[in-house]
Amino acid sequence: MGREATKKMGLIKRERLTRRGDFDATYRARNSAADSHLILYVRPNGLAFSRIGLSVAGKWGNACRRNTFRRRCREAFRLHKHDIPAGFDIIVIPRRGIDLSLDEVSTSLVKLSRKLAARKMEPNS
Repeated sequence: MGREATKKMGLIKRERLTRRGDFDATYRARNSAADSHLILYVRPNGLAFSRIGLSVAGKWGNACRRNTFRRRCREAFRLHKHDIPAGFDIIVIPRRGIDLSLDEVSTSLVKLSRKLAARKMEPNS
């Protein structure tokens, strides 16, 4: 599999939260849900697609463990884009001290994002 094929299957830049202002606005919206695996913050973004941002604190583990979690979250988001409601900015935070498989991350991400999208939320900006 060449580099081009790998690029096509990955997340494109517009599907990621990269700006500090987007993270701050999502936290300020105060729309969150949690289960035993993840904490999600969500806000409407006014776009036709959802974007994902990851926040993994240093106290969660060493760099290898944090990066493994980030890779699993991005892969879960990529594989389940069609199950995740469109038009939202989503910040994913892991619960402390839990190593999660791709299936656990995927299940939690889809379940929590649907739960939050079902709430009546108005775009703030």
